[in-house]
Amino acid sequence: MTERAQHQIETAHVRRSPRYAIFFVLGAILGILAALILTFAFDGTEEKSASTQVIYSTSQVFGFLCLVCIPIGMAVLGAVALILDRRLSRRQHEVRLDHERVEVDYPDDDTTV
Repeated sequence: MTERAQHQIETAHVRRSPRYAIFFVLGAILGILAALILTFAFDGTEEKSASTQVIYSTSQVFGFLCLVCIPIGMAVLGAVALILDRRLSRRQHEVRLDHERVEVDYPDDDTTV
């Protein structure tokens, strides 16, 4: 059995970055809360709609507002995540990495090890 090792030293840039999924989920939650607040703040479910002549229930109004507020909340907090990513990219630092590659040659006979 023969072992050969190769060392290679490289440099890499390390920086912190925000987790975008968390920002998008928080944006969706804020959008739902905004839709909930708007649904009960302006009670317009007792009168007919001017364009469709239909009376919408509270849950329908909440659903329509969710269709608007959730993407807006996700977009706003996504933009906040991008701004944080740009700010944190200035604080990157350089580290040295030591790569070691080991190759093992086994004998060709059929003995078990």
